[in-house]
Amino acid sequence: MFASLLAAVLLTAAPGPLEVVKSGNTDVQKVASAKGATADQLSKVVEKFVDFGELSKRALGDTWNKLTAAQRKEFSSTMEGLLRASYAQKALGQAKAQVQYGKEAVEGNEASVDTTMNVNRDKFPVEYKLYRPNEKGEWRIYDIVTDEVSLLETYQGQFRKLLADKGFDGLLATLKAKRAQLEKSVQ
Repeated sequence: MFASLLAAVLLTAAPGPLEVVKSGNTDVQKVASAKGATADQLSKVVEKFVDFGELSKRALGDTWNKLTAAQRKEFSSTMEGLLRASYAQKALGQAKAQVQYGKEAVEGNEASVDTTMNVNRDKFPVEYKLYRPNEKGEWRIYDIVTDEVSLLETYQGQFRKLLADKGFDGLLATLKAKRAQLEKSVQ
C-alpha cells in the first residue's frame, strides 16, 4: 500500500529543472527544424517552459516596484514580444544542435542546469537558470547564460543606462521599436 502511494506521488510530481530543460530543448528543436516552421509556432513551445514575465521583472530590478500595475503589464508584454521575436530569429532555420546535459543544482526555489551545445562542430557552454514560485510550482527558465554571458544581466545593464538617459517611457519606447523591427524580420 505504501509503495503504491509513493509511486503515485512521484508520478504526479512536477518535473525537475533538468527534465524541464531537456524537454524544452527537444520541443524547440523539433519545431525549429520542421519545414515551414514559424516564429509563432516556436513561441508557443517556448512559453511552456520560459517565464518571460519573470525575466522582465528581474531585468528591470528595483524600478519594477515603482511602476503601476498598468506599466508593469505593458512592460512585460513588450519584453515578452521582444524576447520571443529575438529567440525565434536565432532558432529558426539553424542546424540542429546536439545538447550534452551536465549537472543540476537546486537551492530552495532556484536552480541551474549546465549543458554544452554542439552546433556545426563548435561547442559552447549554456547554463539555464530556473525558479519556481513556491514548493509545489513548476520550474520555469528565467535566464540563459551562454559563454558566461547572462541574458538577464545583459538586459539589466542596458536598462540601467536607458533608464538613466531616457527614463521609463524612453526605455519602453526603445523596446517597442526594437520589438517591431525584430517581428518584421521573422515574418
